[in-house]
Amino acid sequence: MVWFWSFVLYSFLGFLLELAFARLTGSRPDRKCLVLLPLCPVYGLGACAILLLPPAVRETPLVLFAASVLISSAVEYAVAVFYEQTMKVSFWDYRGLPWNLHGRVCLLFSLAWGVLALPMARWLHPLLAPQLAKIPAPVSWIAAFTLAADLLFSFVLLRRTGSRDCLRWYERPV
Repeated sequence: MVWFWSFVLYSFLGFLLELAFARLTGSRPDRKCLVLLPLCPVYGLGACAILLLPPAVRETPLVLFAASVLISSAVEYAVAVFYEQTMKVSFWDYRGLPWNLHGRVCLLFSLAWGVLALPMARWLHPLLAPQLAKIPAPVSWIAAFTLAADLLFSFVLLRRTGSRDCLRWYERPV
């Protein structure tokens, strides 16, 4: 269940990163992808893809950086296409940024993935993985069921509405 918890952990850290980025840039702190759980699955998938890189890649910082830029960009692009094709929504659009590919990925954020991958793969994950492995199976199954239910509910809502606005239940009317 370490992979499940790694996905959840990095999805949650991605959510926090999105909130911090919104606060620092003055943009609106949109919830990403799920109705209830504070998770951004693209971060969890990207992190897990990076952690699946061979040990030889993860041991050399420059190679890890380059591979992380490529693999996380591929994940981000694929997730964007999935959202657009299956739910008719887009959670990000980089068309206003230089060196973007169809607005789904851009060089600036791809490089950011590479920078974030270095401490994650070399220090954070080796430190946390043994702790994640200790989470009892019943807790993991309850969490997996909860995540699956939220994913399904979010998918249905997004598919029906075609708008991310349905995820903003937490906003107070102005």
